[in-house]
Amino acid sequence: MLRVACASANPHKVAEIVDLMGGVVDLVPRPSDLADVVEDADSLEGNARLKAIAVCVATGLPALADDTGLEVDVLDGAPGVITARFAGEGATDAQNRQKMLAELDGKDATQRTARFRTVALLRFADGRELVAHGVCEGSIAMQEIGERGFGYDALFIPTDGDGRTFAQMTIEEKHELSHRGRAFRALAKLL
Repeated sequence: MLRVACASANPHKVAEIVDLMGGVVDLVPRPSDLADVVEDADSLEGNARLKAIAVCVATGLPALADDTGLEVDVLDGAPGVITARFAGEGATDAQNRQKMLAELDGKDATQRTARFRTVALLRFADGRELVAHGVCEGSIAMQEIGERGFGYDALFIPTDGDGRTFAQMTIEEKHELSHRGRAFRALAKLL
């Protein structure tokens, strides 16, 4: 089995990646002393690549990275590439969700269409890459609903679901529908 370094430092993302890629690759954590990578690319794929290169160079192993963006139609696709920093540098998940609700205040359900987009990228030491994409269409709830998940999970209602937010679903239900689940399943097929 291919030994791969996980580029993410987000423990919630790492747990999801292990769930999705376990059995396909032998995933090892990124070095704990590796500085955070500045994600200043203008695309999700660019940010995933920056993280993968840094971890690949630091470990000598192939590196698995991802980047995810939430695109809200009425906000012209924002927050997009700055999803994790929507409420500002160092913003918490709760602050990002509150900013989203404030931005959509007064918008009805028909004006809350959105999608999550994930790019999963596996970078090898010789520069080769495998890239896979996953998209989940949905909408933004009027308020936070649910206790599970992280990020915007308490606000995002997937179109392919049954009306619940990601934060109301079990991890298995979320993986089946989610952008990250789709991207990593597609990457696993490429492997």
